[in-house]
Order: sequence, then structure tokens, then C-alpha cells
Amino acid sequence: MSVVAEAPITVDTGTPGLVWLDLTRKCQLACGHCHNGSGPDGTHGSMTTEDWMRVLDEAAVAGVPRVQFTGGEVTMHPDAPALVAHALKLGLAVEVYSNMVRLSENWWSLLRRDNVSLATSYYGQEDAHNAVTGRNSHARTRANIVKAVTENIPIRVSVIVSDPTDTGEETKRELAALGVRNVRVDHVRPFGRGANGQEPCTDGLCGRCGDGRASIGPNGSVSPCVFSTWLSVGNIQDSPLGAILSGPEIAEANAAIRAGRNIGGSRSCGPDSSCGPDNDDARSCTPDTDDECSPGTPGSECTPRN
Repeated sequence: MSVVAEAPITVDTGTPGLVWLDLTRKCQLACGHCHNGSGPDGTHGSMTTEDWMRVLDEAAVAGVPRVQFTGGEVTMHPDAPALVAHALKLGLAVEVYSNMVRLSENWWSLLRRDNVSLATSYYGQEDAHNAVTGRNSHARTRANIVKAVTENIPIRVSVIVSDPTDTGEETKRELAALGVRNVRVDHVRPFGRGANGQEPCTDGLCGRCGDGRASIGPNGSVSPCVFSTWLSVGNIQDSPLGAILSGPEIAEANAAIRAGRNIGGSRSCGPDSSCGPDNDDARSCTPDTDDECSPGTPGSECTPRN
């Protein structure tokens, strides 16, 4: 269907806008804690190349300065390179969030371009990393991290730990020794397979979802962030991005997130829930913090578990 030009995105706190382009649920890996349940059986959804191109056009018109391409494994989407190139042509800053198991030369050429950065998740030493990903992926991911550093490609790495007592310091030292300067530690979030069968809960969110930010999934569904996909506020295949982000649905979702209560599920978020306000990740990212909420870093920043 034809869609009119979008209205500008308004940002309540003056923080820069960020749009996650969550292209696919397909991934070579099937990590046991993946926040959106991606894996080898995942699909690219119903969004066409033209749909994604239009999203980028609308984001640029709205003044959104940066986008992140994520999934699933973004490099498995056949249109992703063309979409990255289009985003750069529009003047958008681009981050590619990849498991870095396999990066073709075409991808390396894109990553070497100005205004592009790379991000990945890392799970520690070889045995630990492979246990999480379900395959012998550690060596490839580590080698590609080294290659990115060697080629001066901006890269940030999130050390993901499942044990609340694990500080991730040993893994941080390993990555620092490899030359990675942007290393953070985060814990598994209670979404997707990481929820262990529990219904999603707003208390597990960082608290700044939807604040100048939005995520668009493989079927066009728009949510306040990549973790809050059950809080759909519209579909980009039916309405322009600006109309969705200025509409009543996202305002209601944002109010619920700020209040730390549940929407769209039968479970309420009480003090005994695993995603309650005493959770370090939830507490450390509140709406009044100055930290940005870009995926891949801890506390105030939201890391997809790919």
C-alpha cells in the first residue's frame, strides 16, 4: 500500500533518535538465552526490500541520526548489504550487530566505510562461548574481532554473563589484550528464550524504551525497543513511522514501561518476579539517566542476545 511521508519523531528528553532495524529471525546459532528466539529455523518475515528502504527514508526525513541493523543474524539477510549502503547514502550512522561467525568480503568492504561501526556479543572463554551458542563458533568470532581491530573498524563487544556474581572482568581483560577498547558487561535479559518460559514483563526493560527510539521487526511490527516486541504499537506496513511514533499506542506503552507494569500478558510484575525492580540491569537504566540506550552495552543500554 502507499504510505504518506512521516511526521517528525519527537524526543521527550532531547536524546538522539535511534531506530533498530531488526531484519530477521534467522541465525546460524540458537543461543539458549536469545532475546527474540532466533535460530536456524527463523525467517526473514514479510518485510520487503522496498519496505525497509522506505523505513530508512522516513527515518532520515525525521532526523533520526543513527540506525542499528540487527536480528537474528543480520548478515544472513540477503538484502542487508544494500540496506546498509542505502542508510549510508542517506547520511545515517550505521551499526551492524553481528555474531561475527561469518563475514564475507562484501561485508568487510561495507564495514570499512566511514560512518559504520560493528558490535557483537561475547561469552567468555572457548568452552563457555561454544556452550552458549550451541556450536564451535568461538574461534571464528574471536578471529573476526581481531580482524576488525586490525583494520581499525570501530567495534564494541558486550560480554554477556548468566551468573549474577560474574563480573566479566577476566573476559574484559582478554578483549582488551586483543585491542578492543569498547568492552562492556551485561547480564542475560528475561526475554525470548532468556525468559525461561515466563511471560514478558516491563520491569525487565531498561526504562527508556520508546524515548526517541523504536524497533521494527521482520514483519513490520514497531515496538519501543528490541526487547519489548510484545508491546507492538503499530505496523510499518500499514502506517508511516512518524505516525506510529506520535500515536497513542506508543504513548500508552511508554507510560506502562515507565510505571514498570505489564501490558499484553497475564503476569504482573511484582517484587518476586525475575525481572523486578531489584534486578541490577533494570535498576541501572532509568528514564532520568543521561546514558544512552543503544544496544550492546550494560545497564542503561540494551544488548540483543544474538
